[in-house]
Amino acid sequence: MALKVTTPVQMRFEDIDSFGHVNNIAQQSYFDLGKSALFQRLWQAVGEKDATPVMMVSVQTDFLRQIRYGDQIEVTTLIESIGTKSLTLQQQILLRGEVCSRSRVVMVCYDKERGASVEVPDSWRKMVE
Repeated sequence: MALKVTTPVQMRFEDIDSFGHVNNIAQQSYFDLGKSALFQRLWQAVGEKDATPVMMVSVQTDFLRQIRYGDQIEVTTLIESIGTKSLTLQQQILLRGEVCSRSRVVMVCYDKERGASVEVPDSWRKMVE
């Protein structure tokens, strides 16, 4: 897939546990930063004024290496695949190119008024493929 976004992360003091490590909940918020950056770029690229909402329906995260206070990390986010109503994202938290954590997320396009999932817009599919 063509769309990949790299997002630098600014650690906050509250992200650190008593051992000086970034806690797992904070890492999930870093992944959220990456998702936000990816969808903002996608919505801008296809010219959506009122962006089609998406919601997470599944997430799996592997924590492979400790992240310590002061580490200069970044999140990479890419669209791995697009289904009829869903997208699968692949994300990594990297420290100097080494994977610290990785996450796979399934997101569904959603119509708030109807309270139901909807098909992925064709404009998204064209942008990514």
